[in-house]
Amino acid sequence: MLKTFTYTQLIVSHLLLGFLMYNFEPLRRVYFFILVGYWILRIVLALPSKKTYTVLLACSYMIGAEVLLRTTGATLFYEISKYTVILFILMGMFFNGVKGSAWPYFLYLILLVPSVLVASGKLGLDLNFRSSVAFVLSGPVCLGISALYFHDRTLKHQQLLDALASMSMPVVSLMVYLFLYNPNIKDVLTGTGSNRALSGGFGPNQTATILGLGIFCFTVRFFLKSPSLFLKLLNGGLLALIAFRGIVTFSRGGIFTAILMVGAFLVFLYGRSSYKVQQRLIGTSILFVMLGLATWFSSANQTDGLIERRYANEDAAGREKDDISTGRVDLFIGELDGFFSNPFFGVGANGMKQERLDEFGKIIASHNEISRLLSEHGIFGLIVLLILIFAPLSYRSHQKSSIYFYAFFFFWFATINHSAMRLAAPGFIYALALIRIKYEKPPLRRQLPQPPA
Repeated sequence: MLKTFTYTQLIVSHLLLGFLMYNFEPLRRVYFFILVGYWILRIVLALPSKKTYTVLLACSYMIGAEVLLRTTGATLFYEISKYTVILFILMGMFFNGVKGSAWPYFLYLILLVPSVLVASGKLGLDLNFRSSVAFVLSGPVCLGISALYFHDRTLKHQQLLDALASMSMPVVSLMVYLFLYNPNIKDVLTGTGSNRALSGGFGPNQTATILGLGIFCFTVRFFLKSPSLFLKLLNGGLLALIAFRGIVTFSRGGIFTAILMVGAFLVFLYGRSSYKVQQRLIGTSILFVMLGLATWFSSANQTDGLIERRYANEDAAGREKDDISTGRVDLFIGELDGFFSNPFFGVGANGMKQERLDEFGKIIASHNEISRLLSEHGIFGLIVLLILIFAPLSYRSHQKSSIYFYAFFFFWFATINHSAMRLAAPGFIYALALIRIKYEKPPLRRQLPQPPA
């Protein structure tokens, strides 16, 4: 359990880390190696009863750090964060094994194999076979391995809260990095499209996704782990700053997903609480809404109202845009055509990228994992999709302990529909929906009998 002092120390150290990552470039790769080495050592040395908890903390931290590492160029290669998460979980499997009830995800992993065989004969010289296949399958494999390991694992509620805190720490560093990279929002405003300059020079979609995840983590902390005024100010302030940087990326997907997660969490938290706790939640919710409104109006002011037009689907001149999806619908339809043209085995892993290269003369990546699964895996992709949707819902039907289930499930589903599986986050967060949560009961205080007078 993170004590207030320890938690505050972690926050301060990650605020400092963001400053150092921006100002001292040689430190970036050192941070990556220290990070990986530290968590490997902790997993190896953890007591048997703490292995799963330690793996959870390690993976959670790496999930939160992925965009920071990519933005700063700290990693050895682009997909290494996903492979690191897979490594941590395989270490957990070595010590703890997997449960037989996780068999649907073993089948899921097997069904990914045929697309590799199809791709081996289809990808042209412009797309390297190994890197192309690894790029599109590293995310799905990360999901499968994560789900295999965490399916029906019992964890204390406090342990899950610690994991969300671990996930949020590098997001704090990313937030600091973004403020230092571009402190004056108005200097780089170019319109209402996603803004790379306001995303640390990296992809706005991925940056907003991780910042949105940070919004959720600090919302949970704000409601459940902020008993004092100091912690409410600390967590509320960080929540507002992270939300502000997420909004001004002008990438809407991550922010909408965060709102969806927060809404699902609060509904189930309120429903599972006693009447007395519900009254406190209402008061905290009022503060939360006021904080959200202040953040939104600040964002609108700093962007000269352009962010309002962005969310209204208008251009800088106030004209409504024809395509709210910014081209994603055309890609989705094109990939469905690929499925109907190759319904049995699909076009192979990353095959749609090859087809778009042949047709348009340039490489265009998919934003939607659902249409990509269907087009590149054919009927196997359809089975995979059914497993991914109905296996957790079936688990939920008889195991309803987690108040976070729908928040995690919605994050996975929403993210793969606007950002595919570019990040390790959707696959790992999906697996967290499969955890059995044990809630700590307050200690029973009995009054000792008084001795006779």
